[in-house]
Amino acid sequence: MNAVTAPTEISVDAETQRRIEQFLYREARLLDHERWDDWLALMAEDIHYWMPTMENRRRHDKNGAYRIDGGALYNDTLLDLTRRITRFKQPSAWAEDPATRHAHVVSGIEVYQGEHPGEFIVHSSFVNYRSRVEKDNDLLVGRREDLIRADGESFKIARRKILITQSVFMSKNLNTFL
Repeated sequence: MNAVTAPTEISVDAETQRRIEQFLYREARLLDHERWDDWLALMAEDIHYWMPTMENRRRHDKNGAYRIDGGALYNDTLLDLTRRITRFKQPSAWAEDPATRHAHVVSGIEVYQGEHPGEFIVHSSFVNYRSRVEKDNDLLVGRREDLIRADGESFKIARRKILITQSVFMSKNLNTFL
């Protein structure tokens, strides 16, 4: 998965836009409150959760800053995400005791019709502020490109591409989902 983009950007109706926005706001709240199992339930069985590393390249370089065959901080399936969450819940997860405090902010949400009925291409921006113990504070900022599928009265995230603005990841760890 190199990018999630619709061949043509066909807007959705206002009600679908509102429902998907509310879905993403709820997702952020679940993460902030460490409701990982509830968050995991928002993922489709075939989820691809991908956060490629950035390569600083000149504008004329056609390889681009993000490549599917390049490095990635996340390149996860549902099984991988489940393992990460299982690890977070273990008493031996010393990086999470005391817990990191998170604030996920999602904005700039654009929703377009996907390639198939009931699928939506969703672009958004995010800020994740993380604070741990007395002095550890991190700010992760970036953009997301999602493929979201209708699932009954709600939705599931089938693809997520996360592009952070940092070319060098300065945080001590990546104990968060974005």
